[in-house]
Amino acid sequence: MTALIFGLFAAGWFGWAQEDPPQRWRAPLGVGSALSLLVAVAGGLYAWRNWSSASALSEPGAMRSYGILVGAEFAIAAAGAAVLALRRRAEFIAPWVCLVVGAHFFPMAPLLDNPALYVLGAVLVVIAVLAVLPRTRGDRSPSAITGAGAGTALLVFGIWGAVAAYVS
Repeated sequence: MTALIFGLFAAGWFGWAQEDPPQRWRAPLGVGSALSLLVAVAGGLYAWRNWSSASALSEPGAMRSYGILVGAEFAIAAAGAAVLALRRRAEFIAPWVCLVVGAHFFPMAPLLDNPALYVLGAVLVVIAVLAVLPRTRGDRSPSAITGAGAGTALLVFGIWGAVAAYVS
């Protein structure tokens, strides 16, 4: 499931990066999207074949907590995006969403019994912060930096999840 979910979201982030990337980024972003979808398909097939296996979400109350965390994440991301859009600062929506996604991995790590999610969360938070710093941005849009960074991080963790599932 990790490979499926991270692969899908990585493809989404690579897509968002294509909003306004430097010309030389277009091909690597396309490759990142394609690789992400392959990881998602591989993860989906593996999850389907092992659907009845126990997971951290099999614990009593875990699925409810998961739903609450994801719901809160979506609500906070949407509210912030709306505020940014109303204030005519839409260029910062991608970094805001990335910040919220990164932060949501901190309570998600113990729930899913996956300490690597702390690392992923920290990486996404750093990407979000770097994407809004003028010195980092230069002539690149915040969405390009955020999408390329978040897509790469999620793709790497998705591949790690696929390999970990295959090895175990």
